[in-house]
Amino acid sequence: MKKNRSNKLVSWDDHLDKKYGKHGTATREKYEGEFEAFKIGVLIQEARKQKNLSQEELALKSGTTKNYISRIENDASDIRLSTLMRIISEGLNGRLKLSVDL
Repeated sequence: MKKNRSNKLVSWDDHLDKKYGKHGTATREKYEGEFEAFKIGVLIQEARKQKNLSQEELALKSGTTKNYISRIENDASDIRLSTLMRIISEGLNGRLKLSVDL
């Protein structure tokens, strides 16, 4: 029979500190930047599905390609701010809100 591992619960921040380093370190900043890009792709995908649009329909409405929409949704592509704004406004009839945390 296997021995049970410790059942200590660890906070999410402690987990990230252990895996990627403390806030401000290069590896943690890289992780957090990539996570933000991932979230943008998920938000676009959820909004597209809520509007009952295919990737191709969203691409046509926003002046890009189905392949580009797919790459954004699957976190495989960096996205220009102007393109993001066009996808949100023209493709999804939405409004982009940004914030800066210092």
